[in-house]
Amino acid sequence: MTDTARVLVLGANGRMGSTVRAAVDADADLRLVAAVDPGGTPAPSATAVQAVQAVPSLDDVDPAGVDVAVDFTVADATRANAAWCARHGVHAVIGTTGLDDADVAAFRAAFDSSNCLIAPNFAVGAVLMMRFAELAAPHFGSAEVIELHHDAKVDAPSGTALRTLERMAAASSQWNADPTETTLVPGARGGRGPGGIPVHSVRLRGLVAHQQVLLGADGETLTIRHDTTDRSSFMGGVLLACKVIGDHPGVTVGLDSYLGL
Repeated sequence: MTDTARVLVLGANGRMGSTVRAAVDADADLRLVAAVDPGGTPAPSATAVQAVQAVPSLDDVDPAGVDVAVDFTVADATRANAAWCARHGVHAVIGTTGLDDADVAAFRAAFDSSNCLIAPNFAVGAVLMMRFAELAAPHFGSAEVIELHHDAKVDAPSGTALRTLERMAAASSQWNADPTETTLVPGARGGRGPGGIPVHSVRLRGLVAHQQVLLGADGETLTIRHDTTDRSSFMGGVLLACKVIGDHPGVTVGLDSYLGL
């Protein structure tokens, strides 16, 4: 990449996309060069970045002028966006949720001349929460995960919750069976994630992104909680990824290695 990484923002007019545009524009080590959104109009609140007009399609972007693309869209759009990045040798920083193992495998096969980061959460505190849950898992016999998000989130459970469950299940397979014998309301005990660990999703107006990991053993409980009160909390991880993705070959899942965890 060039000394100042040239950044394309995908989903540029969405809540996250607008925040990313402003953050990139304010960072001296990055340069916002393009923005794509199906609406093709600049985000009304992004007054600092009006000089970079959003275009409706990647067909309107010259890949030769882009070093890294940041994608906060939806899974179907991300699949097409990632293919474009891989084809043109553009690094991809992906925060879209709803991607599965098949998508990761496809990205690993496609990204041979550029790199890709897929992160369920870019907030440093959330990354640490997942790590703490992984460390705690072998020491507790019971666990449940509760994730809470704004009412516009379309997938459940969240990518962060799924990644947390995967890491906990990999760290320990000794989880107690659910003692519930009668369920008066279907689904009252939540869904079952990796390892059979219960997961509960809340969608409520006024929330941003929150998660609790509850662990229990004889005579004690441990609660690990992270709260995002503003989308600016994700920007430190996004900006870091844009700057160092060239040093992380291939496809990486999770921000951990970028943070040295």
